Amino acid sequence: MKIELVSHTINAREILIYTKSGRLAHDVTFAEILNWPEEKKQEHLEYMFDTIQTSLEFVDYTFKISGVSRAFTHQLVRTRTASFQQESQRTVNVSDHGWVTPDGLTDEQNAEYTDAMAEAVSNYEHLINCGLQRQDARGVIPTNIKTSIFMKVNLRTLSDMANTRLCYRTQGEYQKAFQKMKAQILIFHPWAEPLLQVACAKTGICIFPRYMECPIADLTYNNHINNTKAHELKLKGIKRAHKNIDHVAAPVAKEGVTM
Repeated sequence: MKIELVSHTINAREILIYTKSGRLAHDVTFAEILNWPEEKKQEHLEYMFDTIQTSLEFVDYTFKISGVSRAFTHQLVRTRTASFQQESQRTVNVSDHGWVTPDGLTDEQNAEYTDAMAEAVSNYEHLINCGLQRQDARGVIPTNIKTSIFMKVNLRTLSDMANTRLCYRTQGEYQKAFQKMKAQILIFHPWAEPLLQVACAKTGICIFPRYMECPIADLTYNNHINNTKAHELKLKGIKRAHKNIDHVAAPVAKEGVTM
């Protein structure tokens, strides 16, 4: 697997602050923000992390992701708020691409898996040699055949993806790919680290409480949903309060933040 950050938004941190200030009619120029001291920039960023996330959509990243399985990219492209360009199996002969082998196989399982994959690729080559078009022969290619894909995505979408794709519940290959994407981003934008966390690291709450095999379940607030009443009581209290309490916020913009 290889993850390459092809491009990223320049002056991303300042763009976040500037676009956020526009929402609050804060009279500040982009040039002024560029010259702010680090402490002031960080203060505004930390405020943004706890408020409306729309400004994150102004920061883009383009990745080239290669040496991954089609099974993984089938999941990846379900991210509807991103753009993709993938290698075509319709036109490209993929017989020499190799395949992704799952982690944790026993020696016997690995041997069986390798034989099955090799046979599928051999059948693919045979069909092409018999005159079948690549677009038709690809039907016998296994989903773990290696492929490459370009992905353009904004920071808000990446932050949302981190909630689940860094979770132990996610397929291992996807976890590894997202970890590598995160590492590439933090080289250029280390301030983005709080945004690229698994959900339980942000809130203390597990978003897959029925996943009983999670190795850190006991560290989460809700623990397992079937052996604690505290979480259920908390949720019931919140729902009851929403039914019985009327409240309308009246935020006021002041110096780039809402009070």
